[in-house]
Amino acid sequence: MTHPHFVRLCGLLALFLGFGHGAAAQKYTTALGARLGGGNYGITLQQRVASRVTIEGIAGLGQREYSGTVLGEYHFGILGPSLNYYFGAGGHVGHNKDAGGFSGLDGLVGVEYKVAFLPVVLSFDFKPTVEFSGNDYARFPTAFSIRYVFIKRKTNLLDTIRGR
Repeated sequence: MTHPHFVRLCGLLALFLGFGHGAAAQKYTTALGARLGGGNYGITLQQRVASRVTIEGIAGLGQREYSGTVLGEYHFGILGPSLNYYFGAGGHVGHNKDAGGFSGLDGLVGVEYKVAFLPVVLSFDFKPTVEFSGNDYARFPTAFSIRYVFIKRKTNLLDTIRGR
């Protein structure tokens, strides 16, 4: 006889995977925009490289520093192709006016929304970092990004019906 907790767990897992199935429906290929976080801002460029995968480059500028970050991101659909959550990892290098150069690893988890009928993507993310060099050992920033879609993902009617 099957244990009831196991059945519930399998049901929740199936539901979760069902919501994630539409992730391939990310509606853009290339998007460029602004990233605004506590104490820093920058330019962000996302490029779709596979069905659910983007590479993001961030050129950041803070009060006393500048940095460059590259992230690989994996996207999952939430209730359709316009709303996604994503996670990823990457690294960064930069320079602080007081402490000199720094570098480290980044994690990332966020949510994005492709605005209906407009070439605009809105996102909010949490991007913790671990520093290899510099004064900080770790950072835990959040940021809001708004991007303009330069290249839309081409879809056909069959992809739309299948949720891709």
